[in-house]
Amino acid sequence: MSDAQIPDKPVLEGLEAKWDAAWTAAGTYDFDRAKAAEVGRAGVFSVDTPPPTASGSLHIGHVFSYTHTDVKVRFERMRGKTVFYPMGWDDNGLPTERRVQNYYGVRCDPSLPYDEDFTPPFEGGDNKSSKAADQRPISRRNFIELCEKLTAEDEKAFEALWRDLGLSVDWTQTYRTISNDTIRTSQSAFLQNLERGEAYQALAPTLWDVDFRSAIAQAELEDRDQPAAYHRLGFHKVDGSGDVHIETTRPELLAACVALVAHPDDERYQPLFGTTVRTPLFDVEVPVLAHPLAQPDKGSGIAMICTFGDVTDIIWWRELDLPNRTIIGKDGRIVAEAPDVIETDAAKAAYAELAGKTVFSAKKRVVELLQESGEMEGDPRPFTHAVKFFEKGDRPLEIVSTRQWYLRNGARDESLRDRLIELGCEISWHPDFMRVRYENWTNGLTGDWLVSRQRFFGVPIPVWYGLDENGDRDYAHVLTPDAASLPVDPTTDVPPGYTEDQRGVPGGFDAERDIFDTWATSSLTPQLAGGWQRDEDLWKLVAPFDLRPQGQDIIRTWLFSTLLRSALQDDRAPWSDAAISGFIVDPDRKKMSKSKGNVVTPADVLHQHGSDAVRYWAASSRLGTDAAFDPQNPTQIKIGRRLAIKILNAAKFVLSFPVPDDAEVTHALDASMLATLDQVVRDATKALDAYDHARALEITESFFWTFCDDYLELVKERAYDQTDVGQASAALSLRIALSTLLRLFAPVVSFASEEAWSWFNEGSVHHAEWPEPAGSSGDPAVLSAVGEALVGIRRAKTEAKVSQKTVVAVATVASPHTAALRLAEGDLKAVGRIETIVFEDAETTAVTGIELAPQEA
Repeated sequence: MSDAQIPDKPVLEGLEAKWDAAWTAAGTYDFDRAKAAEVGRAGVFSVDTPPPTASGSLHIGHVFSYTHTDVKVRFERMRGKTVFYPMGWDDNGLPTERRVQNYYGVRCDPSLPYDEDFTPPFEGGDNKSSKAADQRPISRRNFIELCEKLTAEDEKAFEALWRDLGLSVDWTQTYRTISNDTIRTSQSAFLQNLERGEAYQALAPTLWDVDFRSAIAQAELEDRDQPAAYHRLGFHKVDGSGDVHIETTRPELLAACVALVAHPDDERYQPLFGTTVRTPLFDVEVPVLAHPLAQPDKGSGIAMICTFGDVTDIIWWRELDLPNRTIIGKDGRIVAEAPDVIETDAAKAAYAELAGKTVFSAKKRVVELLQESGEMEGDPRPFTHAVKFFEKGDRPLEIVSTRQWYLRNGARDESLRDRLIELGCEISWHPDFMRVRYENWTNGLTGDWLVSRQRFFGVPIPVWYGLDENGDRDYAHVLTPDAASLPVDPTTDVPPGYTEDQRGVPGGFDAERDIFDTWATSSLTPQLAGGWQRDEDLWKLVAPFDLRPQGQDIIRTWLFSTLLRSALQDDRAPWSDAAISGFIVDPDRKKMSKSKGNVVTPADVLHQHGSDAVRYWAASSRLGTDAAFDPQNPTQIKIGRRLAIKILNAAKFVLSFPVPDDAEVTHALDASMLATLDQVVRDATKALDAYDHARALEITESFFWTFCDDYLELVKERAYDQTDVGQASAALSLRIALSTLLRLFAPVVSFASEEAWSWFNEGSVHHAEWPEPAGSSGDPAVLSAVGEALVGIRRAKTEAKVSQKTVVAVATVASPHTAALRLAEGDLKAVGRIETIVFEDAETTAVTGIELAPQEA
């Protein structure tokens, strides 16, 4: 080691760029495939890394959770595992389309032709608008090209930030969820689902987002409290004996009413079961029926069934075998054509006033018409209730009847559901209680997984439909491609046995234009990263994966869907362990989200405080635990920065003491420190094995400050003094401790640890062997006792209002560990500048008196 290697004043600034470049050049984190083949699957640690959505920017929550994964990965690498740690980019999906629409001021119109010379109206400027009327319509191909362009730019920015953070990802192992390889894999998996009968198509009521113009799956729903009002309407008994009053929040669906329903045991309405009533305003005869889902204590106890107001309407409609009179179109407006059962001129005139209106405007007009006709009793009664939204949407979902593709998920298959629960139990969950969330979701499924979307930028569903003699789709005649022809786009490719001139003509074929839900592709991330059906040798080395790290909010989507696909394809769990991070919340304990406007982007935080400080903050929180972040007062990050700087300074100090070639640990205090460090190694290793990175960091950091504040101060005089017989023991012990501590800190404080390690070692600390207990025979009680005595000496000088450098003639130390203290008497004298120490036996340790040297008195 040359002194020139160690800077005069170590600093954190610039370490990220320095070591990222060095790690990249050396391939420090590249997957060693040859070694993996040699050691076999048992010697590989593979990670199903979450692919962040490439639409916009990462936020501090990403930094939080991805750091947790990186700590575990670095630990396993140092334990000797060959690490497979890829990174994916989730490009396709609704968030990407929305970002492209707003960023470029465009919207997709599939009817338009491709424009080779198209230039978007603007690129992220002040003129952007989220209103469709302000956006320029372009062809599907032009739109997809813009999606690909913008996501590529976002991915570069994401990778730069991950490199700044120090993620030890293998950047040669990346994938995109819209690449040709991904499309091939996704389409192949679906076709196998279809062949096994796990995928099917159905025309059914569908949750629909009127802004995105797409179907939405159950897993993508969220409840939001919305203002509403009860409207009391009178349905007329056919025999003229009076009215039956119902209370509804959706009077605009009155024209879609198909029945009234009450609980079978509700004595108030039992005489009406089997009779009919006529609807107000539209004068349509509908039956009065019984069903156990009706709530006697809600409203008037009897409800109208409409097609469709909510999910319960769907259940009633299906189980009571009712007609479908849907009046809401895919654009969220009342359709122009009234249901056939609306027959009178007055009813048709009333419906005409609603046609073309939004749901909101239609509700307002219906209420006015009902008030004018006297068929609404009293004024609306306002209240607030939970309404279903698409998690990324802005308006409540509607329910429309559409033809969609589904994947069986156990909702209607008890044996599959039981198998999914069984596989969930085979996985080790960190923390374990997160497994209950998975089980609750699986047991609570009400329908199969809707995997088709009416969007543009995504993986095409690889099917066509034969056309009958009238040119209509024959949905029983589904055409599929050969596996060798994948990937395919049905809108431009043709099915086997057909030619392009048969597209859209009677007896020919028609393309499926829908794409897969983004989760239908993301559910295959192990297959995408691991080379399934593309590189079978790689797949055997990494699958099933060791770790799935992710957020708790997508257990119901990403985790469940990935486990489902693995169960259907391989009848096994896709990973052995699932590590679930908590949320980042603001100082008011509210979850950070773009919609709340409380998101903190990490670039400035990393630049201001340094990556090691941010990694320390993230690693200080246990898995599954929410952590507050206040950008105005990031206390934990400041503590992390102080630690990183101290690591550099302590390393520089320790390395200033030469270690003789024949040095041995001979001093009791040195042996005690190393014995204490042995226990730190055991405890930290056990914690990291159990995915408790916060505990491992806490244990290591606690010892480190004891090492710096007590042990270093105690032995530095001996380590400096070349004439002291204990110098070699002190210098060697310091060097052993430094080497061990840098390796213990390396998974968290990765840049400072690497920097200090480079001052006295060849190679990277991140490929150094994880420390093992050295087997020191020392007594940990010596370091503990001497540390307590040192605290007492410092306190005594402070109380005497003298400098810590003041010479003390005599100090009296009372302690229950006087024998241990005598073993380190020389070091105590040196650090305390004490000429004589008198030891007294006592129940607690304390310095009962000091006598200053005559020249100091």
